[in-house]
Amino acid sequence: MGYRRRRKTTGKKFSRRILSLLVMAFLSLAGYLAWAPEGDFHPARVTEVVDGDTLDVVLPGGREERVRFIGVNTPESRGKVEPYGKEASAYTEKRLRGRTVYLEMDAGERDKYGRLLAYVWLERPRDASEDEVRAKMFNAELLLEGYAQVMTVPPNVKYSSLFVEFQREARDKGKGLWGLQD
Repeated sequence: MGYRRRRKTTGKKFSRRILSLLVMAFLSLAGYLAWAPEGDFHPARVTEVVDGDTLDVVLPGGREERVRFIGVNTPESRGKVEPYGKEASAYTEKRLRGRTVYLEMDAGERDKYGRLLAYVWLERPRDASEDEVRAKMFNAELLLEGYAQVMTVPPNVKYSSLFVEFQREARDKGKGLWGLQD
């Protein structure tokens, strides 16, 4: 008596559900393709230099991101300005503003502030050998020229041993912040 047979989903409702799922899948795919890497390297156009180790970029598809460089730390150039902070920021500005760079991620994608974490390549490398890291990666350039110090934050450690070597070279040559008098 109180039992009623359930009606099957009508073809119209079923079609709407399928269509809705397909639209969501398409939008997800379109979002991914707009940010699809070229190999493991994501092209990005630098729109703003925040300081020596942080950029604002636009990714393909128009998505804007703030990027913090992995493995390096430049002296502060804003707020409580640290020695050589303004020089490091100006160097990054001169080298990167308006330029297309290639972002390489490591194990951790974002920091606690929501910034994208990346190695910033000036050109897409072929094999990421030590020679290419020296010649094409901006994080390494900051170390080699004495604008930054090594800052290793696991799990992002892919180039950490090279970075320690590059910092040692700059320090031994008295480059950049390593040449400052106490």
